[in-house]
Amino acid sequence: MVTVFMLVLVIVIFQRCIELVIARRNARYMKEAGGYEVAAGHYKWIVSLHVGFFISLISEVLLRVSTDSIPFYFWPFCVFCLAQILRIWSIRSLGHFWNTRIFVLDGKKPIVRGPYRYIRHPNYLVVFIEVGMLPLTFGAWKTALIFTVANAMIVSVRISAEEQALQKAYKYEAWMKEKGRFFPVRKQRE
Repeated sequence: MVTVFMLVLVIVIFQRCIELVIARRNARYMKEAGGYEVAAGHYKWIVSLHVGFFISLISEVLLRVSTDSIPFYFWPFCVFCLAQILRIWSIRSLGHFWNTRIFVLDGKKPIVRGPYRYIRHPNYLVVFIEVGMLPLTFGAWKTALIFTVANAMIVSVRISAEEQALQKAYKYEAWMKEKGRFFPVRKQRE
């Protein structure tokens, strides 16, 4: 099972590296188009959280190797894999506007296609799912618990900053008022 764990870990870390390349390319595009970054101060905490997450996951799982075998739980892994589909859909839907940082291009309309037709922050939903389900796949429940709470704290700051910037640049609330942050909202009948 160590081989399966390491293979999954390498694939996920490789995926993150590809996303960083995409984010840098998109940042360059946004800057060239007149866009600018906002609320950059909290980004170091997001990076620290993700690095800490992988260190904690590896440590918790590999410490079990000496005393026990590494479990593999199928259902959390399935949920994790489904979240990857939502991640790719989110990134593709935003195109040049997707980033790991917050970039704004004044005067543009917000993206309301793909999963953004239904919810405001599908990419953050994916991160919540990943931070919980990937560790649970390999029995690392402490990592899942600690980093789910830590992620919730950081993402609440991030979403607030992002929505403020988007409101200023795009009148975001007018476009997104009937969409929930993480789950679709049922429209009220009048």
